[in-house]
Amino acid sequence: MLNLERLRTLDALARHGSVSGAAEGLHITTSAVSQQMSKLEREIGQQLLAKNGRGVRLTDAGRLLAEHAARILSQVELAQSDLEAQRGQVVGELRMVAFPTALRGLFPEALAALRTDHPALRVRSRELEPEAGVNAVLRGDADLAVVLDWYNKPLPMPQGLAKASILDDPVEIAVAEGHPLADRDEIDLEDFAEDEWVAWPEGEFCHEWLLYTLRAKGIEPLIAHSAEEHHTQLALVAAGLGVCVAPRLGRDPMPEGVRVVRLRHRVHRYIYAVWRADADRRPSIRAGVEALRTAASTID
Repeated sequence: MLNLERLRTLDALARHGSVSGAAEGLHITTSAVSQQMSKLEREIGQQLLAKNGRGVRLTDAGRLLAEHAARILSQVELAQSDLEAQRGQVVGELRMVAFPTALRGLFPEALAALRTDHPALRVRSRELEPEAGVNAVLRGDADLAVVLDWYNKPLPMPQGLAKASILDDPVEIAVAEGHPLADRDEIDLEDFAEDEWVAWPEGEFCHEWLLYTLRAKGIEPLIAHSAEEHHTQLALVAAGLGVCVAPRLGRDPMPEGVRVVRLRHRVHRYIYAVWRADADRRPSIRAGVEALRTAASTID
């Protein structure tokens, strides 16, 4: 009989593409991954891995068994979901991830409510950018991810995921108090054609959105500074080093010396939660979504 944990290891290898990636995803050592695969090969009497330079690759038999393993693990997830739904209790473990402003703006209240309302549920959380959060849910490394779509640039969403809206997050522009536009009631993005920008790091989904949006308006953005953490961006703005996008979620408290100016043509991003469709009936997933929505409802 095939061992479920060894199939899980094989599935992780297929998804991550390396022993080290599988070990990180499963939170075990690379030695443990190798041992599990060796045992699985002995059980089925076929070679599943072959050397590929300094790494390994799946053999034809390995790829075939990995495809079955993915389906088996999905059925196990579905069975667990159905059993939890039948029991109707919010128990077990819920692993939640979110991009930085959602983690800061939603998670403290949402996770505190889950602890109070469902003491038998153990919640684990960590910070991940939207695309990484989606991939973590697909790989089974997270149960629930809070991600975002920009109004004009949706985040690619693979099949096999379910989603629920959490918040419609309006966006403004943060400028230093001495900026020529600081006292305006409304502005257009075109008004910042000559400004330097403080943006997210290159390659991130939000960075690509900023480039895409400004270029669509005929503006070649001048990215002077980049920072992962939004409060770091605002600190750079306060120092007069540029302007930045200022979504409402998670931006308070605003630093001294910064003003936010409303955009004449509304800009917003959609915040939503995603989880694997085969876990759709898990009460813990539903409880997590409800807690996030309740936390979102308190944001001005």
